[in-house]
Amino acid sequence: MSSRTRGRALVALVALFTAGYLAPYLLPTVVGRLSAGLGLAPSQAGLIGSVLLLGSSTAGFTLAARGERIGPRRAARAGLLAMAVGYGCAAATATVPLVVAGAVLGGLGSGTATAVAAAGIAGQRDPHRASTLGLLSVSATAGALYLTLPHLGGGHAAPLLAIACGAALVWPFTGGLPSTAGAPGVRDTAGGPGPLPHRRAGAVLAGGILCWSLAQNALWGVSGRIGLTQAGLSEVTVGAVFAVALGAGLAGVTAAGALGSRLGRAVPIGAGTVAIAGCVLLSSTAQSLAGFATGEILWNVFYPVVLSYLLGLAASLDPRGRWAVMVGSASSLGVACGPVTGSLLSDRAGYPGMGLALCVLLLLVAAPMTAVARHASGRPLVPGSIRRRGGAPAAVLAGRGPGTALVPQMGAPEQEVTPIPVAAGRRRAAKSAFRLARPSDRG
Repeated sequence: MSSRTRGRALVALVALFTAGYLAPYLLPTVVGRLSAGLGLAPSQAGLIGSVLLLGSSTAGFTLAARGERIGPRRAARAGLLAMAVGYGCAAATATVPLVVAGAVLGGLGSGTATAVAAAGIAGQRDPHRASTLGLLSVSATAGALYLTLPHLGGGHAAPLLAIACGAALVWPFTGGLPSTAGAPGVRDTAGGPGPLPHRRAGAVLAGGILCWSLAQNALWGVSGRIGLTQAGLSEVTVGAVFAVALGAGLAGVTAAGALGSRLGRAVPIGAGTVAIAGCVLLSSTAQSLAGFATGEILWNVFYPVVLSYLLGLAASLDPRGRWAVMVGSASSLGVACGPVTGSLLSDRAGYPGMGLALCVLLLLVAAPMTAVARHASGRPLVPGSIRRRGGAPAAVLAGRGPGTALVPQMGAPEQEVTPIPVAAGRRRAAKSAFRLARPSDRG
């Protein structure tokens, strides 16, 4: 594959990454405007947001099993078309059932675009660089929209139409994607069959990250309403806070990459989750700009740091990446259930009560996830490591609004050891050539 072709593919993947993750990044303003523009209760608006994300995760699971039959270019274009049609129709009507149907179709498209981008980025020679470019692009786009949308009038149409337009703008870049799977230059990450290791630890980690992701997105889904109704901020100010918070998320991703494995995994996961719990409580009880901005920005700094170590831990439990896939699926399910959970809790207990419940949940899951990190972490991929009997390094992508992290392979690529057969007679001859030197016997 020529450098020009690789460059076009990278640009296409970054653009597709941006389109696929734009809906989760704009979730707070989408849920808030659905509630205000359509006269829905907060729980109903949150349910629509959860249905959107559930459609996105469902499309990702489906494409993961059948993506090779379709091909990246065709799958990406199908996803972008579903996004443009679904979100566009939802923006064009005020009838709630049609809005829900459009959100579901758009969510399926977002999930398809995300899955194609994730698979392509994981197969890049430098997946960490590709994911960083994707994060920069989607964060910059979402930040610009948070600053622009408040000036485009009220109603639910503006954010949904912005996502649909984003999908249409990305369409021309899909020409840089290969038409069939298995393009040259992509790293082979297939592993052979074998028993699933660390079953108990993997199950604990999957359950823990499901609850962990649910708590994150429960707050993210209602953060806009907290800023508007409880902190008394304008939509312009709330959008500016989210724009700064998204920039802080990029700083978190950079910090996680710089920190690496210096502290192991247990300390970042345990201490980081405790810090996130404090940020959740601070944001949910904020009564002013200072409290709201501090909680949201600090939360978005810690979130991608902890997420990167959780995904790295999942990848280390099985060198073939099976636990990474299962843990990523559990995280997606938690993300989808987050908005409706946050809306229901805030309706019944208020925003401070919701924050306290989420804080307690995070503290409860911090302990088992830290224990898994301390006692069940698999073999790290270090420079010069050697793969003797199959297995493959894995790269994992997982996403959410405030931050998304791709966990790259650590160190140099593993090298195969080629066995060299030696005949038995030759082995005996070689052994005789290295007899112990000693003085000769004299008569």
